[in-house]
Amino acid sequence: MLHTPVESREPARRRLPISRQEGALLGITALWGSTFLIVHLAMQHSGPWFFVGLRFAVAGLVGIVVFHRALRGMRWRDVGAGAAIGFSIALGYGLQTMGLQTISSSTSAFITALYVPLVPLLQWLVFRRAPRALTLVGVALAFVGLLLLAGPDALTIGLGWGEIATLISTLPIAAEILLIGFFAKSVDAGRVTVVQLLVAGAVGFIAMPFAGEAAPSFSWAWLLPGIGLGVASCVIQLTMNWAQRSVSPTRATIIYAGEPVWAGLIGRIAGDRLPPIAIAGACLIVAGVIVSELRPGRRRAADPAPAAPSSSGADPQPDLG
Repeated sequence: MLHTPVESREPARRRLPISRQEGALLGITALWGSTFLIVHLAMQHSGPWFFVGLRFAVAGLVGIVVFHRALRGMRWRDVGAGAAIGFSIALGYGLQTMGLQTISSSTSAFITALYVPLVPLLQWLVFRRAPRALTLVGVALAFVGLLLLAGPDALTIGLGWGEIATLISTLPIAAEILLIGFFAKSVDAGRVTVVQLLVAGAVGFIAMPFAGEAAPSFSWAWLLPGIGLGVASCVIQLTMNWAQRSVSPTRATIIYAGEPVWAGLIGRIAGDRLPPIAIAGACLIVAGVIVSELRPGRRRAADPAPAAPSSSGADPQPDLG
């Protein structure tokens, strides 16, 4: 009499199409997209650098409460990594917030998405790794999309200050992603998260006098969003530092490409009405982001996740493009 093997009686476990880390990145991407409208509204009551300082100072304080035990083992490597990432965060969010004073949250989000195809270009400059052909195609699509999103004036070099500030902000935001990938496996995620948030907050406040910005008069309209976004920023930065230890940069950047889509949907609900040509430009930007990360003819297994964390500081050059 034949006996059914024990293994065959057990129900097969279904593997989810995405990992837990990828699901977390999807969640923070949606959260990230919602912040554009909140910041845009807060800019009616506060200056950009003060708001950035408040937002990340609150985030840093939340991080201290959450990771106070891990902070006892702080190393200079954690401090250095956190300071570098924090400076990039402050510069990127500061310029982006300046732009949100004059442009809609949807427009800001789609322009900000240009940081994704910029990541492999920065890697080319820093690590001397030439970008793939599809990366260049993606950059071209995103550039055409930017022109359409900015409107007819863009063809006569008529981008407004808000669009220009947001466009410049994509460089430090791309550098942030590059730095996170660079340090991810050689530092403690909790410690680095706290340091980078505190540094970003400090840089925001320090930049105020240089930008000619005074502290705003008290208003719940900037205090509550500042506190709420501070908590959200802590969650977002911690999740990025944790998830990118096991999610490949390619997969992570494709997930991040959904950020402007979420922002556009939320902006639409709030009353943003982009003209058809701008919507076409937004679609081209998202297409450029995705195309720049495609790897045709490669199996998923060929795009390995990063190795387990190591204190040796290995993997100094992540594959971001």
